[in-house]
Amino acid sequence: MMNYLQRLGRSLMLPVAVLPAAAILMGIGYWIDPTGWGAESATAAFLIKAGASIIDNIPILFAVGVALGMAKDRDGSAAISGLVAFLVTTTLLSPGSVAMLQGVEVDAVDPAFGKIGNAFVGILSGIIASMMYNRFSHVKLPDALAFFSGKRLVPIMTAASMIVASVVLFFVWPLVYSGLVSFGTGISSLGAAGAGLYGFFNRLLIPTGLHHALNSVFWFDVAGINDIGNFWAGTGEKGVTGMYQAGFFPIMMFGLPAAGLAMYHTAKSKKKKQVASLMLAAGFASFLTGVTEPLEFAFMFVAPALYVVHAALTGLSLAIASMFDWTAGFGFSAGLIDFVLSSRLPLANMPYMLLVQGLVFGVIYYFLFRFLITKFNLTTPGREEDEALGGDGAVVTGKDKVSIMAAQIYEGLGGDDNVVSVDNCVTRLRLEVKDMDAVDQKKIKATGVPGINIVSKKNIQVIVGTQVQFVADEIMKIRKK
Repeated sequence: MMNYLQRLGRSLMLPVAVLPAAAILMGIGYWIDPTGWGAESATAAFLIKAGASIIDNIPILFAVGVALGMAKDRDGSAAISGLVAFLVTTTLLSPGSVAMLQGVEVDAVDPAFGKIGNAFVGILSGIIASMMYNRFSHVKLPDALAFFSGKRLVPIMTAASMIVASVVLFFVWPLVYSGLVSFGTGISSLGAAGAGLYGFFNRLLIPTGLHHALNSVFWFDVAGINDIGNFWAGTGEKGVTGMYQAGFFPIMMFGLPAAGLAMYHTAKSKKKKQVASLMLAAGFASFLTGVTEPLEFAFMFVAPALYVVHAALTGLSLAIASMFDWTAGFGFSAGLIDFVLSSRLPLANMPYMLLVQGLVFGVIYYFLFRFLITKFNLTTPGREEDEALGGDGAVVTGKDKVSIMAAQIYEGLGGDDNVVSVDNCVTRLRLEVKDMDAVDQKKIKATGVPGINIVSKKNIQVIVGTQVQFVADEIMKIRKK
C-alpha cells in the first residue's frame, strides 16, 4: 500500500512541475500591470491569460499526469485514457446533467456538483485510467474486433469504468465534498493556528509522499480553498489568500540553507569538504527554487528528532506569516524565483517582510540545529563513522560526473541481477530490487548523494538532487546494454 501511495505521489509531481510555467507567465503579466490585471496592457493580459490557462486546468493535468505516471509502461495511451476518464465524469456529473437526471432546476442541484471538475476527481480519473491500462493494454480480442485490441482497448474500458464510477460518485461525492469542506473550513477557521498546523503536517508527511494529498485540500480547489489558484488569479482577500504558501518562503530560502550550514560546521574536519559540496548544492537549490528534498533527506532518517524540529519550525513560520497577514505565493515551490514573480501580484501583502522573517528563522535554524547536533551527538552528514560515509569510494568529480555516479549507484544496487525497475521524481531515484541485502549502501553513499531511503523490503530511494533525471537516464542506458 505504501509503495502504491509513493507511486501516486511521484505521479502527481509530473503535472505539478508544469505550474512554474504558469507562475512565470502570470508573474510577469502582473509585474507589468499590477493594478489593472491586464486591463491597461495587452501584453500583460496576454501573459496573465496564458498562465491562467494552466492554473484553471490543474484537474485535467492531474488526470493526464497520474494516468501516465501510474501506468506500468508510461505509455501515451494511458494519458489519453486519463483525459477520457475526466471528461466522462465531469460531463455526466455536471450541474446540467444532474438536474436532468433528478428532474429539478439547475439551481436546486447540490453545490458539490458545481465543483466536480476538481483535483480530487482529476486524480481519481488518472488512477482508474492507469488501472485500465495495466489490465487491458495487452489484451487480444477476437479477429473480428482485433482493431480494438491492446492499447486501443484502454480508452474504451476507461470510459465504461468511469460510467460506473460516476454512478458511485453521484451518491458519494456530495458526502465527500461536504467532508472535505468541513475539514478545510475547520483548519482555515483556526486562522494563523490552522496555517501552522498545516505547515507542521505538510513537512511530517514528506517522507511518505502523502503531503500531496494534504496540499490538494489547501492549495487546489478540492475543498473550496484553492490558495494557489486564487492567489495567482487575484481572486480572494488580500492578506488572507496565500496564507498556506507564504510561511514556506522563510523556511526554504533561509531556514534550511542555514541548517545546511550548521551541518557543515558540525561535520568532522576530514569530511567537511565532501559535506560542503553537498550542502552548497542542496542549499542553493532550496534558496533559488524551493526544492528542499536534497537537504531534508540528508538528515530526515539519520536524525528524525531533528526533522520533527524542522517540521515544528515550518508550522511556526506559517503561523507567524499568517498572523501578520504577510502573503506571497508560488507556482512550484517557495524559492527566490517564485518570490520575485509573486511579489507584485495583486494579493501579495507586504511580501518583503517574509525576507525579514526569513533572516530571523535562518539564525534560529543555524544555532538550534548546531546546538542539537552537538548536544545529542546526532549523526548528520559528516558525523558518521568513517566507513559509513565514504566507504571504499570517493566523491565523484570530473567531466563525466553523472555517468560515473550512475554507474556506481547501479553497481551498489546490485546491477542487473538485483534491480527490477528504475524510476525517478524531482529529486529521487525510485527503485525496486529483488534483494535489499544485496544493496551496498556504502558504495552508493560514496558518490556523494544526500541520502538513501529504504521504503520497504523491495523498494529503495536514492536522493540525488535536481540532476536526478540525468542520473536515471544514464542508469537506463546501462540496463539496456
